[in-house]
Amino acid sequence: MKNKGSRIFIEDTHNYFLYKKKKSNLDIKFNRVAFIFFFFSIVFLIYSIHLIHLGSRKTKIELSNQKKLFPNKLYRADIVDRNENYIGKTIDSIDIGISPSKIIDENRLLLNLKYIFPSKNFSEVKKRIEKGKFFYFKKRISQENYEKLMQLGDKSIEPRDNLIRVYPQKNLFSHIIGQIDNRNNGISGLEKTLDENLKLNLQPIKLTVDKDIQFLIRDELIKFNKIFRTKGSAAILMNVNDGEILSLVSLPDFDPNQRKKISNVNYINRATKGIYEFGSVFKTFTLAAAFDEEIMEPNTEFTNLPKFLTCAGFPIREYDNQIPSNLTAEQILIRSGNIGSVRIGQKIGEKKFKSFLNKLGILEKIEFDIEEVGKPIKFNWGKCPLATASFGHGITTTLLQIVKGYSIIVNGGYDIHPILIKSNNKIKKKKILNDEVSKKIIPILRKIVSNKDGTANLADVKGYEVGGKTGTANKSYDGIYSKQKVNTFVSIFPTTKPKYILAVMLDEPQINKDYIYEYRDGSNFKLKGSPRNTAGWNTVEVTGQILEKIGPILATKYLEVN
Repeated sequence: MKNKGSRIFIEDTHNYFLYKKKKSNLDIKFNRVAFIFFFFSIVFLIYSIHLIHLGSRKTKIELSNQKKLFPNKLYRADIVDRNENYIGKTIDSIDIGISPSKIIDENRLLLNLKYIFPSKNFSEVKKRIEKGKFFYFKKRISQENYEKLMQLGDKSIEPRDNLIRVYPQKNLFSHIIGQIDNRNNGISGLEKTLDENLKLNLQPIKLTVDKDIQFLIRDELIKFNKIFRTKGSAAILMNVNDGEILSLVSLPDFDPNQRKKISNVNYINRATKGIYEFGSVFKTFTLAAAFDEEIMEPNTEFTNLPKFLTCAGFPIREYDNQIPSNLTAEQILIRSGNIGSVRIGQKIGEKKFKSFLNKLGILEKIEFDIEEVGKPIKFNWGKCPLATASFGHGITTTLLQIVKGYSIIVNGGYDIHPILIKSNNKIKKKKILNDEVSKKIIPILRKIVSNKDGTANLADVKGYEVGGKTGTANKSYDGIYSKQKVNTFVSIFPTTKPKYILAVMLDEPQINKDYIYEYRDGSNFKLKGSPRNTAGWNTVEVTGQILEKIGPILATKYLEVN
């Protein structure tokens, strides 16, 4: 409205409202543009976050790969048994150190530490403090004591993260697992053999052994070491068809957690490293060689066998004067005749017998998953050495190689290699003996246990069809035989279809006059005291007791499903 003189004019306000309307349209358009801009900003933000996330994932993968390529210098892969039970394990640990330069009140610090660690030698701690250099006060501290120390709030107490190697089973697998040194390097056993692999591999390494079976066998050996007052003992349980070792025990053993240097030779691995004459255990090889060469049958007769022979001026006698002079080849092995075994060996001949033992891997050093293996003493062949080797004297090898040889004889004649490390690779079997060897030798090994004339009746555990051969040998020192013995029993079961071999060896056992023998023939007959210090009266008894303990586990866990 405008005032021109006395007149009053009312202007047309249409344009004004039109302007207002246009302004409103502009607002709407502006809001739409803002909304679109906001929408695309949100989308851009989402994609940016996603890209950042992908980038971080890539970084994590790269870091993981770097960890694989450059692991912690103290890291070693875990080792587990065939059922995933830990044998060797790397775990996080906290070590407590003291930095003397940060100590404010030494007396108060020592008083607090004495309260938490009353058995600690604090005179030594004070000397370390006086030197003024950082030192470790306590390694592998418990969670409870760690919390107590942290509550003190003393800056001179410095916790440091660490990785340590522990062996949860302690002594149980000591001769298999071996040890590491303070620099985290393997120095024996699988820790040494697999050293580089353990340092680089993040996945656990699985073994063929079974913790429960190992425990039971070791427990029986410990018990009978006391009963027969042995110097030591050893046992190997193996699958005859694939060479997988379910148990390998050697006593005495040690706790690898303690990392002590072992210099006492009595701690030798008797299962793999010890070199022995095994005596009559070798007679099985002699007869098997005759079957492989097809020069005799189980019922081949030997007549007028003498009670003793002489070779290079040395006598060879029967261990038992009750052994008849007329025996078949089968009866010679069942009754463990020395003279009969010599006659079988002579029919085979030096060259063929040597070749047979070489096929079984008896005479040379065996390749194995641990380095602690013995090298058989070189055997100089000749007429007299052939005679003594035929019944297991003068010729040496390891218990591991005895197990390998027997497995080949009873598994159909297929070569096998004993192993401790589980493998998923199927190895094509190589046949090295003819089919008749196993068919003829297995029933004889069964009779050694089941027949009254056999030398291993005490191992005739009902239901397991045990077969095997005993061996009693005097130990030789510098070529002179002593009264100390190595008594061995090699058993196979079940004889209808052999799957397992269990070899038990006692080093220098003694007669026990108070031990009660309980016969397994259903007669409930008991005998007090050992009549003789032979494998038939100690090692066979140990084997029978072991089979009663492990048999149910083997039948439950490893029953073959046809």
